[in-house]
Amino acid sequence: MLRKWTSRDIPSQHSRTAVVTGTGGLGFETALAFARAGGDVIIAGRNPARGAEAVERIKESVPSATVAFEALDLGDLASVVACGDRLNAGRRSIDVLINNAGVMTPPRREATADGFELQMGTNYLGHFALTAYLLPLLGRGKDPRVVTLSSIAARSGAIDFDDLQSERGYRPMRAYSQSKLACLMFAFELQRRSDAAGWGVTSIATHPGISRTALLHNAPGRFSVQGLARSLLWFLFQPAAQGALTTLFAATSPNAQKAGYYGPDRMSETRGYPADAKPPPRSLDLKAASRLWEESSTLTGVNFGQCGIPPTATRLFSTGANGGI
Repeated sequence: MLRKWTSRDIPSQHSRTAVVTGTGGLGFETALAFARAGGDVIIAGRNPARGAEAVERIKESVPSATVAFEALDLGDLASVVACGDRLNAGRRSIDVLINNAGVMTPPRREATADGFELQMGTNYLGHFALTAYLLPLLGRGKDPRVVTLSSIAARSGAIDFDDLQSERGYRPMRAYSQSKLACLMFAFELQRRSDAAGWGVTSIATHPGISRTALLHNAPGRFSVQGLARSLLWFLFQPAAQGALTTLFAATSPNAQKAGYYGPDRMSETRGYPADAKPPPRSLDLKAASRLWEESSTLTGVNFGQCGIPPTATRLFSTGANGGI
């Protein structure tokens, strides 16, 4: 591991294509750095206006950039299907998938279009399905990598298989922590299954520490306790560009290890430069990870075992999203 690894250490990404979910904050900074390194960038998000703005800002900073917006609402499996179909039809390969987008701690329980709890559905299940859709493209990529963002909140997370969608009781941070623990477990399990099935895909997990993004303003609200802390105590949050370094390291560095987990190197992994992060013990539970994968496959209707054939919209809706776990 290089000490104080920065975006200047990114190898040339010419002839490489990255899909980054999320149009602002960490996603934008990740896409910008990838474009600066010469890569072809696809920014996937649900808001076309914000997507167009992100594309314009990147082209202003990197006039030679090849960057495009792709519509994707991770909270709507029909949108995931459509995005996957378009990319499979229009691209021969993808080299990097960065599962970045997310929502954080809405004060009241909200549901996705498919009935999932909003954070579990958007942060985890939507990315689970998207990864399956893009696996054929990744399989044709060069040194293909899937980078999935977790959070230091995963330390306090627990997978409640009896109430995965927080229907019996909703606590915002508990639901967020569960979704981010699920993301971490998914990253590790994806590597195990890739190795076993010969998919040839490297799966890596990261977290950004505590970074200045719009998450706390967008979900809890600007005038919530969390939102006020984000506004008034801004100096405790590292810049989004700094927070994106762990993701960029995982996505581009030849030193990044498969099934690795990277976070900032200082102050209990809350800020700093990319370094090995300490996975919480629950993320290493192989039995729970396998069960979570199978439950996720049932909920989304996605079967990674048929990765050579992109899933169809019909299969995605063959099981009810509100079915019991």
